[in-house]
Formats: sequence, C-alpha cells, structure tokens
Amino acid sequence: MPKFSIIIPVYNRPEEVVELLDSLTMQSLHNEMEVIVIEDGSTITCEKEIEPYMTQLDLKYFKQENMGPGGARNRGAREAIGEYLIFFDSDCVLPSDYLQRAMDHLRRDPLGCFGGPDKAHKFFSRTQKAISYSMTSFLTTGGIRGASVKIDKFYPRSFNLGVLKQIFDEVGGFSDMRYGEDIDFSMKVHEYGHRIGLISETFVYHKRRNTFKSFFKQVFSSGSARIQIASRHKGALQLVHILPTLFLLGIPVSILLGACVNTWFYNVYPIYFLLVFVLAWISTGQFTVACLSIIASFIQLVGYGMGFITGLWMKYVKKDPQYEAFKQTFYN
Repeated sequence: MPKFSIIIPVYNRPEEVVELLDSLTMQSLHNEMEVIVIEDGSTITCEKEIEPYMTQLDLKYFKQENMGPGGARNRGAREAIGEYLIFFDSDCVLPSDYLQRAMDHLRRDPLGCFGGPDKAHKFFSRTQKAISYSMTSFLTTGGIRGASVKIDKFYPRSFNLGVLKQIFDEVGGFSDMRYGEDIDFSMKVHEYGHRIGLISETFVYHKRRNTFKSFFKQVFSSGSARIQIASRHKGALQLVHILPTLFLLGIPVSILLGACVNTWFYNVYPIYFLLVFVLAWISTGQFTVACLSIIASFIQLVGYGMGFITGLWMKYVKKDPQYEAFKQTFYN
C-alpha cells in the first residue's frame, strides 16, 4: 500500500496537468505514491496528455459529470488506497523533494492533517508573481495562507492539503460548496479534534490566475464564500476576514475626510501601496513585479471586500438559503 495518494481534480486544464505530472515523476519517493486524476466534466479533457505518464507513474484516471472541486476530490478519495491523501490543484508544480520532506516531518510529528505554503516559480509570468505576492503577503491576507507568521489559525487549503484517509472518511470529506470548501473541510477536521499543522518546507509552486480579471473573480468568490463558512462554523469569522471590507469602505471615507477635515487623509492609501511596492520589490527583487503587486493587492482587497458584502446581502438581507458563492462560474 502506498504511503501517499495524490489526488488532482481537473477541469479544462490539460497543459497544467502535464506540468504537475512532470514534477511528480521527479519525486524522490516515487514508489511511495499513487496518482489519481479526476476529470470533472471537462469539455477539453487531459486524457491524451496524461497517456505517456501511465507507464511512469502509478496513475489512475477517472471521468465524471461536473460536480465541482469538492465532489471531484471526494471521488478521488474513494478510489485511493494510500495512508495519506494529498490534494493538489492542477495549476501546481512540486519541488522534487516534496514527498520526502513530508515523510520526514510526519515521522517526527505524525499529524492527522497538514498543509504547506505556496510560492511563485522563477518561470512564472510577472502577473502571476504579483498575484502570488498579493495572496501570500502579510499586508493583504494577514499571513493566513500558509505563512509562518499569521493572525488567524492555520487552515490548509486544497491546493496543498494532506490528511489521513481515515480522518477524511470520518469527517465526511468535502462539502458541495464551490468556493471555500477547503476551509470548510479543515474546520471540520479541527472540530473533530484532530491535529492540523503547517509543514513549511512542503511548499508548492502555485500558478493561481494568470490575468487580473480572473483573479478578481477568484477573490470575489472567496469573500462571498466566507459568509457561508461563517454560517457553518462558530468562530470562523475573524477580524482578518473583515479587513478587506473595511479597506474597501475606507476609500470613500478617506476621500471625504481629506476634503472636509484634513488633507493628510488623502495620503493613507498612497502610503499603504507604497509599502506594498517596497516590500514586494524586496521580496521578489523585480521592479516590474513590485509595480504589478500594487494592482494585484488592490484587486485582492477590493474584490474580496465586494464579495464579502455581496455574501452578506444574499445571506442575511435576501435570506436566500440556497446561496452559494459563484456556484455557476467557479471554473470560468
């Protein structure tokens, strides 16, 4: 029986799957894993692209009607035989020692569930690097997405999440939420009393979105999904999740105060984005990426804030019990 079952849900991303599978062939613990690819109702399948890997990996490939990311991962878990299930998004690439690092850590500290951070690969586009910085910076997300410094509990995200199969089955797997289903899952694991830990050395290179338009859709949906998560789990709504909304609402307030009270208030947001620029330049070493990080950070905060407000409106004003964040446009 393999130690790890790698589960990859896919929707219309054959090229990305190839890059992920390439990185899996180079794992130092090659014999300790099986790989399960779930084609979740794709109109552009990856069947032809993964054929060469059938002889290089212990690879299983399944097709199903579109059920969303949670349903695809649940299908993969049902087919898995490994001790640990590890979920990756199809737009991730692994360093060659990922599994070895995970194995070494779990021998020292046998966690029931774990996650790792994500980084931008040097070959990513400048926009992807800027988006990656925005999604991992303490200035924009509070360091809650797999960083070593954070202002909220660590909840593994599905782009890099490992869990004992026994625990996965115990908590009932992923829900049918189209966004936020990974946070919902991690919170269930916490509520069942199992230990979750960050393994900082098991990072992945995560492409995320490659345009600012698609990035806006992603963060809008995440903000909206936070309301669903808060309604399912007591204490799931923390200050860090409200900050983007305060940022959004603070824009007209700062302009009004600048006009009516003191012109100093005009400087609040320029100073903030100057700090984003400086820290992004230090972090990435690239001037252009630092400039794009200003745009990415603005989109991240405003998009999340708009989604959060929309979620509040749909849930508590319109009182729509069936509301799910961007359910019909998750993959677009």
